Amino acid sequence: MSIRPFRDIKRRKTKKIKVGKIDVGGDAPISVQSMTNTLTTNIKETIKQINQLAEAGADIVRVSCPDQESSLALKKIVNEVDVPIVADIHFHYKRAIEAAKSGAHCLRINPGNIGSVDRVHEVLKAAKDNDCSIRVGVNAGSLEKDLLEKYREPCPEALCESALRNIKILEDKDFFNFKVSVKSSDVFLSVKAYRLLSNKCDYPLHLGITEAGSLIPGSVKSSIGIGILLMEGIGDTIRCSLSDNPVEEVKTGYEILKSLNLRHRGVNIISCPSCARQAFPVIDTVKILEKKLSHIKEPITLSIIGCVVNGPGEASQTQVGLTGGGKGNHMMYLSGIPHHKVASNKVIEEVVTLVEKKSRELRKN
Repeated sequence: MSIRPFRDIKRRKTKKIKVGKIDVGGDAPISVQSMTNTLTTNIKETIKQINQLAEAGADIVRVSCPDQESSLALKKIVNEVDVPIVADIHFHYKRAIEAAKSGAHCLRINPGNIGSVDRVHEVLKAAKDNDCSIRVGVNAGSLEKDLLEKYREPCPEALCESALRNIKILEDKDFFNFKVSVKSSDVFLSVKAYRLLSNKCDYPLHLGITEAGSLIPGSVKSSIGIGILLMEGIGDTIRCSLSDNPVEEVKTGYEILKSLNLRHRGVNIISCPSCARQAFPVIDTVKILEKKLSHIKEPITLSIIGCVVNGPGEASQTQVGLTGGGKGNHMMYLSGIPHHKVASNKVIEEVVTLVEKKSRELRKN
């Protein structure tokens, strides 16, 4: 049993490309991305962080290649991880060529600073020769000079024109294995730019609100911007850019997808904010359960409600539920049905046991 969506989101049809072993676009699930913040030349720490991101659910991980030593380090990095690696390239087109030869599965190039068309052609050749996809990454903070002169400031039309201009460069060389992004730190600018672009091409779109900020404000901005677009059926892969541990980007990305019933991973906890009616400490209980259940990968719905006002109703819609009761005895629900009572001092242990049991059942099926 899981919560039923009131509305199914119909995704726009896009081309399907491959980023390593991950399909992006078409009927593929919306993938979640993040980016390392280690020095790429510190191979050991970069591999460690990539694996942490993969464990958290990242489908694709981007790694910055600001110099030759970094792009060459990818040779060792890609062989030690199980997720596709995107090489993040700015300014130096040769870094893109080196990264492709070093085993990167995708190259992120910025039209505003990668250089001349001839340089882009050289990057395309390296990508073709090494079965490497590309992301055309347009950013409001680094638009081409002529577009800034034309529009006087970053605007949706400028971002869209930059993307279409560079799409044509790739198409003219018969290169179609690419996705596109038109990011800004401004939610409204980003949403309008993606809407414009989605009406003008059918390539897969990488969604994000760039430089969104620290954990809470960045998560809010990302949720609003990415959420609006996903609800309109726009978007094939997402990244929440946060000034925090990159693992938090992955968690936030999945929470956005869960909220829209687009993808489910791990335990989805429905909990009340608590009040004077709570029969057990809801907030502390939820915090502890989030940590103790963070290893669960199977999609499971869990309700933790402090009293009987909304508790039974929420529990009827979840696979495992806990509703606060009187005299320290609380009701456990399984598949929406009242099952047994549990004492206050046994709540954490009982919920963890039941969720882990449900996880094992799902794995078997």
